[in-house]
Amino acid sequence: MRDLPEQDVFEPIVRGITQSGVRLANERAVLSLIAGIPGVSNADIARRSGLGPQTTARILAELEARDLIIRGEVLRGRRGQPATPYHLNPQGGFSLGVEIGWRHVEVLLQNIAGQPVGVTRRCHQYPNPDTVFAEVAADIETLLSGLPNEHRARLAGIGLSTPGNFGPLLAHLGAPECVIDDWASLKIGPRLAAETDLPVLWVNDGSAAAWREITVLPPPRPKGIASFFVGTFVGGGVVSEGSLVEGPYGNAGDLGAIVVHDRTGKPAYLHLTASLHALNLKAIDAGYAAPAGSPRKWDWDGMAPVVSEWLDDAGHALAQAVLTTTAMTEVDVVTINGDLPESILSRLVETTTGHLEQFPVLLPHRPRLTTGLGGPSSTSFGAAQLLLFRRHFSRAWDLFDPEQDK
Repeated sequence: MRDLPEQDVFEPIVRGITQSGVRLANERAVLSLIAGIPGVSNADIARRSGLGPQTTARILAELEARDLIIRGEVLRGRRGQPATPYHLNPQGGFSLGVEIGWRHVEVLLQNIAGQPVGVTRRCHQYPNPDTVFAEVAADIETLLSGLPNEHRARLAGIGLSTPGNFGPLLAHLGAPECVIDDWASLKIGPRLAAETDLPVLWVNDGSAAAWREITVLPPPRPKGIASFFVGTFVGGGVVSEGSLVEGPYGNAGDLGAIVVHDRTGKPAYLHLTASLHALNLKAIDAGYAAPAGSPRKWDWDGMAPVVSEWLDDAGHALAQAVLTTTAMTEVDVVTINGDLPESILSRLVETTTGHLEQFPVLLPHRPRLTTGLGGPSSTSFGAAQLLLFRRHFSRAWDLFDPEQDK
């Protein structure tokens, strides 16, 4: 059981906003507009933000002086004054996204424009804290060695994503009790910060994948989105009105922990019914060799009967989880993504849709169910993007204090 916090939940909202806070909020509003509408002009920024033209011009000059934005070619031949388009400077900032997953570790370096610079990936039977942090640190140093010193100085830090609770699920992967105990007592963010001497922002892996999904959706983006990521187990997260739903401890969107009923009517966790671990067990029971390595390279055709059965079971469970999530959070869009070949992912979305249509309509609406766009590296991408968002774009500029989180 967690200790109760010392600070009252209402204490932060009674504090006023300083003049510097207002200035920073305006700056981030302008930077967010440029990120969301590449090529937007000074006049458009002033109109959309509600800031005066002189204020907008001053903020643009400051952002340009700090190499966060760059000017495009002046657009002539239109009514009024020639317009100067502004874009994010891809070299203006960088972040690392680290996913310590159930069966693999991925380290990603990306720039402020969301473009990947480099990536490494290691597979394992289960994550061992005695070795995994040193491996991550080595991969980070390899990726950063290719950055010029000028760019390395613009590194925001590490967005670290892991399951919210390694706990009992590690036993399903054959991890010994001592490894499970080590993870239970470990402060993961501070440990990686100590290993790398970089500030670390921790985020639940399902929440990181959800953040990736909302950022890659084309505008206008919906007010509420839920994301399911099918991997070794099932990650999930919710973004509501532009904010990640994390709860006071970071695990509020753990959709994989939703209880569903399997095809026999017995209650079970989504983790154990719609996951690749569940497929793995079915394959072994049917006499197939346990699939190994990257799931995108498995012999899916070779175990087609088992795959079809798993897809039906997973779709049945995911449909229940979609309705439960919608009832709690009022989402408009639900995405399903995973560490899967595109053909298998499409079939999973299709069978989930079919099961969803069989449930009676009791909710005010049903969300639009779609295939996720974030790709198999959604978790590491999302963690890196969330760090950059909180450093440069979020109006809640106190969400990431590198000294505190480090």
